[in-house]
Amino acid sequence: MTGTLPAFDELPRYKDMAGCAWGVWGKDDQLGTVNILTEEVVKRAATEEIRTGKTCSLNWPINFPDGPSFKRKAPAITTKTLGSPVVRDDEIHVNTQSGSQWDGMKHFGIIKEQVYYSGIKGEDIPEGSFPMPDPHNIDPKLKLLGIQHWAEHGICGRGVLLDMVRFYTEGGRSLPYDPWTAHPVPLADIEACARKQGVEFRTGDILLLRMGYMQKWNTSKPEALAALAEKDDTFAGIEQSEDMKRFLWNNHFAAVASDQPSLERWPAPEGTIHLHQTILGLWGMPLGELFDLERVSDECAKAGRWTFFFSSWPMNIIGGVAGAPNAAAYF
Repeated sequence: MTGTLPAFDELPRYKDMAGCAWGVWGKDDQLGTVNILTEEVVKRAATEEIRTGKTCSLNWPINFPDGPSFKRKAPAITTKTLGSPVVRDDEIHVNTQSGSQWDGMKHFGIIKEQVYYSGIKGEDIPEGSFPMPDPHNIDPKLKLLGIQHWAEHGICGRGVLLDMVRFYTEGGRSLPYDPWTAHPVPLADIEACARKQGVEFRTGDILLLRMGYMQKWNTSKPEALAALAEKDDTFAGIEQSEDMKRFLWNNHFAAVASDQPSLERWPAPEGTIHLHQTILGLWGMPLGELFDLERVSDECAKAGRWTFFFSSWPMNIIGGVAGAPNAAAYF
């Protein structure tokens, strides 16, 4: 399968958008680029990358941030005793995109045409709360494009960290942008970082980009964090360009994630189509945001290698739009 994937420019267009991968894995596909993570790809990654047994979580605590971006509801976690001070439960109410997350296929479709991946119409996917008392009798429409498909398959393979923060600040230089502003990180710099780190991509890699949001968040005072939650949402991220799309598709990454609240520069320049629409809507590629890449950055620097075995078993929500990644790196 992975050896026969078409190049970006070989993919058909959908309306006015290039690079439509609908049908690459069959008309009823629900996995998108996760299909690339075959048993052979996973086995090779595990065999080659797990050498020391060192492990590293890539998940921000579900408690953070207290003031999520995009005016999302803050997580609410309540601990209750059950008749005794030493018997307790947690009750958690959380927007699955308030913290570390995979955006699923139902998060972002093709806005102009009102369709999701594979042309599934937005109007055909129910909205609301749906009890499921009978696991053997669930409306198929509720399952369409749900994150449970990735949760059951797993997003496991070779992780590649491109540490843009270290790349830019090497030698004592300052980061040339504020991660909390709408700065485009150009493809040329991403490729230069890969060359600097000695990284050669291969089919099925899970690409992780450290751009600086988490570093700034960790070193900011409470009043700055409160102001961040109230200001207009502007964030650094990868540039919106056709060449960026070619880079992401032609390297046949299985998934892509960063430490920013939006993988791509946000907002997109006026008149520019969001990359979310291509990555999720045309490719069905898991798009990760707010991954905590601080510790893995240090571990990579210590080890002198920027690849590792990556595992993620997303929150298993039938019909889920998004979910916490439950992600880890193994060295």
